[in-house]
Amino acid sequence: MTISDLRQRGLILFEAISGSRAYGTHLPHSDTDLKGVFILPETEFYGLDYVPQVANETNDEVFYELRRFVELLLKNNPTVLELLGTPPDCVISRHPLFAAFRAEDFLSKLCRQSFAEYAVAQIRKARGLNKKINHPEPPTRKSVLDFCYVTVGAGAQPVQLWLAHHGYSIAQCGLANVPHLTDLYALFVEDKKAPHGYRGLVRDPETSQDVLLSAVPKGQEPVAYLSFNRNGYSTYCRVFREYHEWVKKRNAERYENTVQHGKNYDAKNMLHVFRLLQMAEEIALTGQLHVRRPNRDFLLQIRRGEFEYETLVEQAEALVMRVEAAFAASNLPEAPDKQAAEQLLIRMRQDWYSAASR
Repeated sequence: MTISDLRQRGLILFEAISGSRAYGTHLPHSDTDLKGVFILPETEFYGLDYVPQVANETNDEVFYELRRFVELLLKNNPTVLELLGTPPDCVISRHPLFAAFRAEDFLSKLCRQSFAEYAVAQIRKARGLNKKINHPEPPTRKSVLDFCYVTVGAGAQPVQLWLAHHGYSIAQCGLANVPHLTDLYALFVEDKKAPHGYRGLVRDPETSQDVLLSAVPKGQEPVAYLSFNRNGYSTYCRVFREYHEWVKKRNAERYENTVQHGKNYDAKNMLHVFRLLQMAEEIALTGQLHVRRPNRDFLLQIRRGEFEYETLVEQAEALVMRVEAAFAASNLPEAPDKQAAEQLLIRMRQDWYSAASR
């Protein structure tokens, strides 16, 4: 089933322009996002192939089946709640039955989680992006040996520096476990005139994920002890992998915009942080949902990168505290009335199917 099918079959209950054009933060080149609600024909609803959602390939046009729409409303999902607060100039079509849905009937303290906690997650995401931009990982990954150190007196020295200082090669070395001590190894170096067949420190300096142990003849004395910072290596590998996955998957246009404004944060992402937090505070204080934002200029200043990253994060965190306080004192119900929502859903479906059968 496609969105075109929904239109041709007359199954759409509500359709509207959403996103930046509904918020009032759009620019001349902004995309036009569409959201809506549809209802399955009676036979398809009762059959085995329930369709909860239909979207286009880019996912900027999304329509929810009536039941799925109500399920998300009961969770205070921001995207579907915003449909109920769509500005009149963004409404494309609205079936008379859909008028029974009002945002005020679904707003609850769950919005603290669905709006504000999502915004907090975006702040963390912004911090991660800032770190990635300011601390890029080189294209070549470090090796296990970069996390190995050799005891020298009361201190330690990077193993590769230690090897170079003593004129040893990796192939001359052998490692053996030190009982009861995690990631500490006795380091042996064989005499070239009397080799013991040591296996070296790693199997392959570029690809190995661990140090390599050797069989050491009895009576051999270690020349030093080697410590492998395994936790540090594991953390480094995760950060390296995440960084290069981000490079591979990042939105090129948004990244270029981030670099161009020079503030090293995703400006569009930070715009939504403030939008969501401000909407959450309004919901807690007034019990109303305002989709069209009254502070377009401020939000567009964020999008243009006119603020320092640290300033925005500080303001956002202060706004989070205000939102928490507002919901703690709010008279909103803890959650929407599930029974009333279910009755509305049943009644609307019955009315639709009854009209369709005439």
